[in-house]
Amino acid sequence: MEAGYEVVAEGNDGDQVEALVESHDPDVLMLDLTMRRRSGLEALSIVRSRWPELPVILLSMHDTRDYVVKAMQMGATGYLLKDAAVVELQLSIQSVLGGHRYLSPRVAGQVIDALSRPVSEAPAEQLTSRQQEVLYWLARGKSNKEIAFILNLSAKTVDTHRAQIMERLGIRDLAGLVRYALRKGVIKLDE
Repeated sequence: MEAGYEVVAEGNDGDQVEALVESHDPDVLMLDLTMRRRSGLEALSIVRSRWPELPVILLSMHDTRDYVVKAMQMGATGYLLKDAAVVELQLSIQSVLGGHRYLSPRVAGQVIDALSRPVSEAPAEQLTSRQQEVLYWLARGKSNKEIAFILNLSAKTVDTHRAQIMERLGIRDLAGLVRYALRKGVIKLDE
């Protein structure tokens, strides 16, 4: 680590975070967004409940707006991309230790754009009408082939729409799409 900073502990598993913070009492916690057993966001939630004042910088390869906004809403003090230069790492630590928040410059513009969007614009409204239809049928449990038949599209086109939906909403799996569709009222629990 750079002069003036000391790494007091390292872990390679999200389940280790709580015990490491408990035993080492760090000044700053750096969490990888993607860890085994427990994600960085899950670990962040636990850390925030036990150590609300501890500055937490989330490290991620994801530079999409939704990941960043979610991390900051959950209490991350900073969001640093994994390919950041050493000087940016130092700057992020200095910033959060000084009581400020830090965003990698590459994602800061996206967050500002999200905040300057009209309040009524929800992520689902960013989807085209066709993508909304595909989301509806995916959330209802239909396969790509079934959706293709229902909407008179090719299975490849449905797959492309599915990938675009996941990218726009920052969701990585089908279960996440179903949860999102339920939360946003795209489908109802009894459908």
